[in-house]
Amino acid sequence: MAALETERAQLIAMTTAARTLTVVAKPKLASPAEVAAANPGTGTATGAGGTGGIIYVTSTPPDPNTAQSIAYNLMASFGFSPTTYFGCLQDIWNRESGWRYDAENASGAYGIPQALPGSKMASAGADWQTNPATQIKWGLGYIKAIYGNPCSAWAFEEANGYY
Repeated sequence: MAALETERAQLIAMTTAARTLTVVAKPKLASPAEVAAANPGTGTATGAGGTGGIIYVTSTPPDPNTAQSIAYNLMASFGFSPTTYFGCLQDIWNRESGWRYDAENASGAYGIPQALPGSKMASAGADWQTNPATQIKWGLGYIKAIYGNPCSAWAFEEANGYY
């Protein structure tokens, strides 16, 4: 009985975290001079990797105990600088799911990253239907494998309406 109560409390906490949203506006792009000043010695105003003239806008950490905070803290383990890429990730998942772990659309896409089908996320953990961290791990792996980084995924999302 104690184990069930512990699991119930954890599920309530995860649900609360997943339903916490941060409303954001579209980020303002820094000027090439501002980017160069923020990245001394890079010799480029296109940000990390010099990909297609994209200027990366640095981000601040989100509020603790939110799905966004989980993502921010996991990004480095996938090779993404959170201060560089979190804004793009936030834009994608604000649009796709509103950061809700139980978001579902008519096509069957599910969760924070809107995996289609949702059961794909089982590769990241058996608790993929209810655990924001599991969904975020799967989503970050998907973004890395398909697009290379969250800003490239966001550019694709902007151009095509999906990623």
